[in-house]
Amino acid sequence: MSITKEQIIESLKKVLYFPKGSNVVDLKMVDRLSIEGNKVSLALVYPHANDKNAHIVKDAALRTLKADFGTDAEFTIDTLSEQEAGRGSLGKVKNIIAVASGKGGVGKSTVASNLAIALAKTGAKVGLLDADIYGPSMPIMFGLNGERPGAKDVDGKTKIIPIEKYGLKLLSIGFFIEENKALMWRGSMASNALGQLFNDAIWGELDFMVLDLPPGTGDIHLTLVQSVPVTGAIIVTTPQNVALADVRKAADMFKNESIKVPLLGVIENMSFFTPEDCPDKKYHIFGEGGGQLVASELGAELLGSIPIIEAIAKTGDSGIPIALDDSTLSAKIFNEIAKKVIRNINKRNEELKPTRIVQIDPNASCATD
Repeated sequence: MSITKEQIIESLKKVLYFPKGSNVVDLKMVDRLSIEGNKVSLALVYPHANDKNAHIVKDAALRTLKADFGTDAEFTIDTLSEQEAGRGSLGKVKNIIAVASGKGGVGKSTVASNLAIALAKTGAKVGLLDADIYGPSMPIMFGLNGERPGAKDVDGKTKIIPIEKYGLKLLSIGFFIEENKALMWRGSMASNALGQLFNDAIWGELDFMVLDLPPGTGDIHLTLVQSVPVTGAIIVTTPQNVALADVRKAADMFKNESIKVPLLGVIENMSFFTPEDCPDKKYHIFGEGGGQLVASELGAELLGSIPIIEAIAKTGDSGIPIALDDSTLSAKIFNEIAKKVIRNINKRNEELKPTRIVQIDPNASCATD
């Protein structure tokens, strides 16, 4: 029996994707259809990674195809997110890095913004999304208070154009709310707002999107990492025991069976203090070795230790992150962290799917513009 693509398409029109109330063909969910003799392979593309309906639709498609073409035909159906299939707003985003912390006050946003800059300095195309819905800080850290992203009509829908600065594409919920106004949103409202920043924005081609998550482990985190194809997570901590305990909780969230996001490493912030007049001295104000201890426990790499330096706070408040100044110790540390992150992502992608490797030399020079 000769099987044609037209016959397969007609058969799949019987398979419904209930969340959108139509069949998988009309919804353009069928992709990569290939036929070799009696062997048929295809992929079903879903709006988000880890779609809870994926296995139901896949089973229905297999039953329908076998009923129409008999047991002599062999069918292979893969499941892809729109991002993996190269579709949608995130279709050209190669890697998404979630920067998380178990608790607030550890400098997660400072680390995320400076890491994004260090990644861009390697020659990579980088976006930074401030998903810290209740405490957005990127407008201040990049000197963009009062700025508003642009908008563009695409196929009858209004799309957000990220703001570009220091070689990054930037979006934050802080661009859309009044300064000094508290956000009193329930979890579903916050998740929907963040979904718009992902799906209703024109991100274009990016090697890396750095995602600054809210502190802690809540429903917003779960919604984000389950609906967005996160490549890996970086956890920020400080050396003291109370912070390390929360790091373990954050790591446990990423290891959850419904999430399974690999850890790219741990960054220890506020690691030590070195006085300007005594550059050879290190004072471990919050303890010593905590970051390495928790990284070893988690089977992850300690990507770097960031010192307590007044200039980090000053440059963040002035809208000029310290990673832009290669003459500083902090910038050199962030540059090294960026190289390690690229190396770990390339290694992970090579293990999963070699075609997704980001061809960027982690040893490239980090000259500023």
